[in-house]
Amino acid sequence: MKDPVLIKSNRYGITIYFDSDMPFEELTKEVKNKFEASAHFFEHADMAVEYEGRTFTEEEERRMTEVIQSAADIRIRCIIEKNTYTEQVHKRMLGESLKAIHERDGQFYKGTLRGRQILESETSIVIIGDVDTRATVASKGHVIVTGTIYGTVIAGASGRQDAVIAALHMQPRKLRIGDIEVKPVIGGSYSWAKLS
Repeated sequence: MKDPVLIKSNRYGITIYFDSDMPFEELTKEVKNKFEASAHFFEHADMAVEYEGRTFTEEEERRMTEVIQSAADIRIRCIIEKNTYTEQVHKRMLGESLKAIHERDGQFYKGTLRGRQILESETSIVIIGDVDTRATVASKGHVIVTGTIYGTVIAGASGRQDAVIAALHMQPRKLRIGDIEVKPVIGGSYSWAKLS
């Protein structure tokens, strides 16, 4: 009998292959056992996952995600959907992040910045997570966030105006590149203003 749950790594996180015929309740037990046995490999990681081999309802997907997170003590940042625009966006963002990680002197931060946390970097930085409302990121290079920017992000902090801020979603309190600041306008869009 083939294994009802297979876990394989990919460049974005992991792909989980599920048996297509096993009843859902039995499958969740198999998944729980598999991830509990593998928990030491994950080390409390934040990651993107891809589900293959089976189509879940929204409720089943939610339950399966909870089982995996609890069993392996990991945090699933996003579920990459096959053959969708969302999949392409996630993969492009994660691909850009991996490219930036491999820059000569870039930095990599795993986790969400919360509360009044401040993260400063002399180089470009990739954040796998969100930047919460009161958190701040300041980098002399580029800033790439694979989640959502709710707080403050400053790129090109030394005055570099060719720096880039990229995120999957943006609802920032403040964005700045060099001496150019983004200000929210009515309707939810943003306008650029040069600081005096």
